[in-house]
Amino acid sequence: MNKDVQESLIDILTEKALFGLDAAEMRSLESMLAEAGINSDDSFDMAAAAVSLVDLNTDEPLPQHLYANIIASADQYFAANVADAAPSAEPEYQKVLTFEPKRSWSWLGWAFAGLAIVALAGNVWMTRFTPIEVAGPGKPPATTPEKLTPEQELAQLLASQASLTKASWGAGNMKDLKDIGGDVVWSDEKQTGYMRLRGLPVNDKSKETYQLWIFDKTQDKATPIDGGTFDVDKSGEVVIPIDAKLKALGPELFAITIEKPGGVVVSKREKIAALAKVEPQSKSTT
Repeated sequence: MNKDVQESLIDILTEKALFGLDAAEMRSLESMLAEAGINSDDSFDMAAAAVSLVDLNTDEPLPQHLYANIIASADQYFAANVADAAPSAEPEYQKVLTFEPKRSWSWLGWAFAGLAIVALAGNVWMTRFTPIEVAGPGKPPATTPEKLTPEQELAQLLASQASLTKASWGAGNMKDLKDIGGDVVWSDEKQTGYMRLRGLPVNDKSKETYQLWIFDKTQDKATPIDGGTFDVDKSGEVVIPIDAKLKALGPELFAITIEKPGGVVVSKREKIAALAKVEPQSKSTT
């Protein structure tokens, strides 16, 4: 049997085992089997199909019942042929039929392999010309603005274009505090102000504190605006931010009293450490 006939026989046997044949195909099969001297039975068909499916590359698994049928039929076929081929006393020539994988199916595996190679080559070619991104130092961390000192904040307020109320500090009603100096600056627009003081003694925080009072044109003189408590912890000049508890408009007088720790709501004004009266010409735009 030549190779072409052998391949045709394998193909048609596989077709019969898997899908069945029509009348014309059956006649062609019987003719080829007769030419090859092979008896036609289902076990041979199944064996041919099993051999042909060896190199079939597919992602879909073979149905379990069909796989079991093919394997069982192949086992029966080869077992029968082995029994028939038992050695005899005399040498005997017999036909050997070699089954080769169906060529029309085996090329699929090579086709997929070829496509994979092409895809890999394309990927290598594209990445070859892709610029490599080098990680830089990254976005610099946001810098936290440095907190200004009261002296720096006072300088900024004086340098601004805001309309400022200014007054100079002098002694209050305490005979031992006569050398008080400095000034006070207030902005109605910004509701911000600072006291610059000289000669105010260091206080004992456990016994007393200083408290500022703002007398403005809108507030009753009996209840001036609380400007906040503060302590003096060094000799010489100190700058204290004003912490007004109410909105102050048009201050006319500033007073510093000595109160108990934590301050008071209404001062008896028994100990006035310093006074700063606003003169009419002292309100100006810097």
